[in-house]
Amino acid sequence: MDDDAVRRGDGWALATLEDLGEGPGFRKVRAALGVTAFGVNAVVLPPRYVPHFHAHEVQEELYFVHAGRVAFEFGGGERLEAGPGTVVRVDPATSRRVANAGDEEAVLFVVGGKDGYVGRDARVTGDGPAPGQPTPRDA
Repeated sequence: MDDDAVRRGDGWALATLEDLGEGPGFRKVRAALGVTAFGVNAVVLPPRYVPHFHAHEVQEELYFVHAGRVAFEFGGGERLEAGPGTVVRVDPATSRRVANAGDEEAVLFVVGGKDGYVGRDARVTGDGPAPGQPTPRDA
Protein backbone atom coordinates (compact mmCIF):
# COMPACT_ATOMS: atom_id res chain seq x y z
CA MET A 1 0.00 0.00 0.00
CA ASP A 2 1.18 3.50 -0.82
CA ASP A 3 0.42 5.65 2.26
CA ASP A 4 1.03 8.77 0.17
CA ALA A 5 -1.79 7.74 -2.17
CA VAL A 6 -4.44 7.99 0.56
CA ARG A 7 -5.83 11.52 0.56
CA ARG A 8 -6.93 12.80 3.96
CA GLY A 9 -8.84 15.81 5.14
CA ASP A 10 -10.68 17.01 8.21
CA GLY A 11 -12.96 14.04 8.93
CA TRP A 12 -12.47 12.11 5.65
CA ALA A 13 -10.08 9.88 3.68
CA LEU A 14 -10.05 8.75 0.03
CA ALA A 15 -8.17 6.06 -1.90
CA THR A 16 -8.62 3.82 -4.92
CA LEU A 17 -8.32 0.05 -4.65
CA GLU A 18 -5.13 0.34 -6.71
CA ASP A 19 -3.75 2.70 -4.04
CA LEU A 20 -4.25 -0.04 -1.45
CA GLY A 21 -2.33 -2.81 -3.18
CA GLU A 22 -1.76 -4.77 -6.33
CA GLY A 23 -2.30 -8.32 -7.48
CA PRO A 24 -4.63 -10.84 -5.86
CA GLY A 25 -5.44 -10.64 -2.16
CA PHE A 26 -6.92 -8.34 0.46
CA ARG A 27 -6.99 -4.55 0.25
CA LYS A 28 -7.08 -3.33 3.87
CA VAL A 29 -9.62 -0.53 3.45
CA ARG A 30 -10.41 -0.16 7.17
CA ALA A 31 -6.84 0.44 8.29
CA ALA A 32 -5.84 2.58 5.32
CA LEU A 33 -8.80 4.94 5.59
CA GLY A 34 -9.09 4.89 9.39
CA VAL A 35 -12.54 3.24 9.57
CA THR A 36 -13.38 2.40 13.20
CA ALA A 37 -17.10 1.56 13.27
CA PHE A 38 -17.03 -1.65 11.17
CA GLY A 39 -14.70 -3.95 9.27
CA VAL A 40 -14.24 -3.33 5.57
CA ASN A 41 -11.92 -4.81 2.96
CA ALA A 42 -11.76 -5.28 -0.76
CA VAL A 43 -10.69 -8.69 -2.03
CA VAL A 44 -9.20 -9.44 -5.45
CA LEU A 45 -9.61 -13.11 -6.38
CA PRO A 46 -7.48 -14.57 -9.19
CA PRO A 47 -9.26 -16.46 -11.98
CA ARG A 48 -10.90 -19.73 -10.82
CA TYR A 49 -9.56 -19.30 -7.25
CA VAL A 50 -11.37 -21.52 -4.72
CA PRO A 51 -10.55 -20.80 -1.04
CA HIS A 52 -11.56 -22.68 2.12
CA PHE A 53 -14.96 -22.38 3.79
CA HIS A 54 -15.12 -20.00 6.76
CA ALA A 55 -17.56 -18.61 9.32
CA HIS A 56 -17.46 -15.94 12.01
CA GLU A 57 -18.36 -15.87 15.68
CA VAL A 58 -20.11 -12.49 15.79
CA GLN A 59 -19.52 -10.62 12.53
CA GLU A 60 -22.30 -10.46 9.96
CA GLU A 61 -20.88 -9.86 6.48
CA LEU A 62 -22.12 -8.03 3.42
CA TYR A 63 -20.44 -8.77 0.09
CA PHE A 64 -20.68 -6.47 -2.95
CA VAL A 65 -19.45 -7.93 -6.24
CA HIS A 66 -17.65 -5.09 -8.00
CA ALA A 67 -16.18 -7.06 -10.94
CA GLY A 68 -16.09 -10.60 -12.27
CA ARG A 69 -18.19 -13.70 -11.53
CA VAL A 70 -18.26 -14.93 -7.94
CA ALA A 71 -19.60 -18.23 -6.60
CA PHE A 72 -21.04 -18.10 -3.08
CA GLU A 73 -21.20 -21.59 -1.58
CA PHE A 74 -22.82 -22.30 1.77
CA GLY A 75 -22.28 -25.19 4.19
CA GLY A 76 -25.76 -26.55 3.53
CA GLY A 77 -24.84 -27.22 -0.12
CA GLU A 78 -26.37 -24.14 -1.74
CA ARG A 79 -24.34 -22.45 -4.50
CA LEU A 80 -25.14 -19.08 -6.07
CA GLU A 81 -23.26 -17.29 -8.84
CA ALA A 82 -23.22 -13.53 -8.84
CA GLY A 83 -21.98 -10.82 -11.18
CA PRO A 84 -21.17 -7.12 -10.83
CA GLY A 85 -23.67 -5.17 -8.77
CA THR A 86 -24.82 -8.15 -6.68
CA VAL A 87 -25.07 -7.79 -2.89
CA VAL A 88 -25.04 -10.85 -0.60
CA ARG A 89 -25.53 -10.87 3.21
CA VAL A 90 -24.32 -13.78 5.34
CA ASP A 91 -25.02 -14.47 9.04
CA PRO A 92 -21.91 -14.88 11.22
CA ALA A 93 -22.24 -18.63 11.90
CA THR A 94 -23.15 -19.57 8.31
CA SER A 95 -20.30 -21.46 6.71
CA ARG A 96 -19.45 -19.89 3.38
CA ARG A 97 -16.91 -20.02 0.58
CA VAL A 98 -16.49 -17.12 -1.82
CA ALA A 99 -14.75 -18.27 -5.00
CA ASN A 100 -13.94 -16.78 -8.38
CA ALA A 101 -16.20 -18.54 -10.91
CA GLY A 102 -14.68 -16.83 -13.94
CA ASP A 103 -11.61 -16.56 -16.11
CA GLU A 104 -10.85 -12.96 -15.08
CA GLU A 105 -10.02 -11.44 -11.69
CA ALA A 106 -13.03 -10.91 -9.44
CA VAL A 107 -13.25 -7.96 -7.06
CA LEU A 108 -15.41 -7.94 -3.91
CA PHE A 109 -16.07 -5.22 -1.36
CA VAL A 110 -16.74 -6.79 2.04
CA VAL A 111 -18.25 -5.06 5.09
CA GLY A 112 -18.51 -6.78 8.46
CA GLY A 113 -20.07 -5.67 11.69
CA LYS A 114 -22.14 -6.55 14.74
CA ASP A 115 -24.61 -5.08 17.20
CA GLY A 116 -27.13 -3.62 14.83
CA TYR A 117 -28.20 -0.71 12.77
CA VAL A 118 -27.46 2.80 14.00
CA GLY A 119 -30.57 4.29 12.44
CA ARG A 120 -31.03 7.30 10.22
CA ASP A 121 -28.84 9.92 11.81
CA ALA A 122 -28.01 12.20 8.86
CA ARG A 123 -28.66 15.92 9.08
CA VAL A 124 -28.30 18.79 6.61
CA THR A 125 -25.26 20.87 7.57
CA GLY A 126 -25.56 23.87 5.26
CA ASP A 127 -22.03 23.41 3.93
CA GLY A 128 -21.49 23.82 0.17
CA PRO A 129 -23.81 25.01 -2.58
CA ALA A 130 -27.55 24.40 -2.48
CA PRO A 131 -28.77 21.07 -3.92
CA GLY A 132 -28.83 21.09 -7.70
CA GLN A 133 -26.30 23.93 -7.91
CA PRO A 134 -22.95 23.37 -9.62
CA THR A 135 -20.03 22.63 -7.32
CA PRO A 136 -17.04 25.01 -7.50
CA ARG A 137 -15.24 22.44 -9.65
CA ASP A 138 -18.19 22.29 -12.12
CA ALA A 139 -18.64 26.06 -12.31
